[in-house]
Order: sequence, then C-alpha cells, then structure tokens
Amino acid sequence: MHATMKFGFPFLQRFAHTGLMGLLGALLLGGCASGVRIDTTYNSENQDSRAQFLVLHYTVGNFESSLATLTKPSNRAVSSHYLVRDDPVVTYRLVDENRRAWHAGPSFWGGYSNLNASSIGIEIVNAGPVVGADGTTRYTSFSQAQINEVVALCKEIVARHQIRPDRIIGHSDIAPGRKQDPGPLFPWKRLADEGLIAWPDAAMVAAKRPLYEFQLPDAKWFQGKLSDHGYNTSHSGEWDALTRDSLISFQMKYRPAKYDGRPDAEIAALLDVVNAPQGMVLSKAMDFSKPYTSRW
Repeated sequence: MHATMKFGFPFLQRFAHTGLMGLLGALLLGGCASGVRIDTTYNSENQDSRAQFLVLHYTVGNFESSLATLTKPSNRAVSSHYLVRDDPVVTYRLVDENRRAWHAGPSFWGGYSNLNASSIGIEIVNAGPVVGADGTTRYTSFSQAQINEVVALCKEIVARHQIRPDRIIGHSDIAPGRKQDPGPLFPWKRLADEGLIAWPDAAMVAAKRPLYEFQLPDAKWFQGKLSDHGYNTSHSGEWDALTRDSLISFQMKYRPAKYDGRPDAEIAALLDVVNAPQGMVLSKAMDFSKPYTSRW
C-alpha cells in the first residue's frame, strides 16, 4: 500500500495534522525555555555602582532581637545589608550588596531621596538611648573592637563601590528628628582619621569662631548652611522643629559633647567651614584606582 493511502481517512488526516503541530509547538517551547541568548562581547564604560551612599545605624537592641527584626517578616519589615554584632564581634551579611535593603525609610541627603535604592546599610548592635533610674537618657557606647570592625567593613565597601566621603552618613543625617542613630557616641572622628570621611579644618573653625561670638546669624542663615551640607531642612526663617532636629544631627556628628539643637558660635563656625572651599580635610586618600568589582 502506498504511503499516501495511510492518511486516506479524514480522522487519520486530522490526527497527522494535530500531531505534527503539537510536535512543532513542543520544539518551539523547548527553544524558549532556554531563555534569551545574551551576547556579552561588549561592555560599556558608562556605568558605576548602584551603591552611592553608605548609611550607618544602631539597632536599639541586643543581637538576638536585632537579628530577628532585620530578617523576619513583620508589618513593618526592615533589613540591612550588614549587621555588626557586639559580643563576640562578628559581621553578618543579611542582604546582597546588589539588592535593595529596607533600612533608610523616608530619607534625603544632598539632593537625593529614597536612599534605600542607592545605598548600603550597616546596622551596629547597640542599645542606643537608655533611660536611667533618675530619668536621664544616656546613649550606649560602642566597644573598640566593634568600631574596628565597622571601620574595616566601611573601607571594603567604599573600595568596592567608590563611595564618596560626603556620602558616608548616619541615619540621623538622612532622617533628622525621626532617627538619631548612630548617636552622639559613634566616633565619626575615627572614620575621618581613617580617611573614610572628611573633617572640618580645626584651624579654620578656630579662626571663624570669634566672628560669631558677638552676634549669631539668623535662622535662615543656619537653614541655608544645613541645606548646603546635605540636610533636608526647611527654609522658613524660623527655628522650627525640622531645623532644630537637623542641627542636633549635625552637632551629634561634629560636636557630640553638646547636641541641644541650639545655635552657638562654635556651631556657626563649623557650619561655615564645612561649606567653605578647602574647609573639609581628608586625612588619607582612598585608593579608587581599581575598577569596581563585586566581592561576591
């Protein structure tokens, strides 16, 4: 019998057609299952790291509670890229650096907002502010070993992503009033001594201070200087809550011995210098000669 006679019956013809179409569909689906074939021959030089900011926090809790808060789902879920334990000192990576952690919340610094999308967050295990029996609030100090760990971690992150010194900031900087961490006992000057951030030139501050001893500038001047430095403060010309909160954050970093949110000659001089040309000094220059490559 000829081959053409095998499909002489209509139902056999339909079966042959359906079978061939099914086979063709399976082949097509099989080809799609492998995904798009990406050619990586070319690599643009016009790119940089997603991470443009490094934000430091304290956890306000012990290690166990901090770890649970940063890793378990909740109605107010938060996370960070790193958690630095206090005792023993251990650094845990909780979120890959190439992914967005939920640590900054509503935030602003130097013209940029929503910093979760462009930052790496480090949470430092620390009790934060503690109210004593006398009703006085006292901040919890950091151990030297823990700070050494934080400094080393910051250096590695900065080298990987080439983060600028003025973009290594505290949670209180990007959310003044709402947040106070890492608090007045965090040693920002140590980060300056390590070349991670710039620090106000002491000689310039000393020279500027007498200019403000007799009369302080008005609120609008302070607001302008805080804004120029990076804070999302108001420009009302009044000593409103946001202005005082921003001033407290600034004081906690550069003059932690007194952080009352009130203007004085020393703070005016500091604000003048941090915004002046050559006013901020880097003790060391970070080596950005090597291109960014992910450690992981």
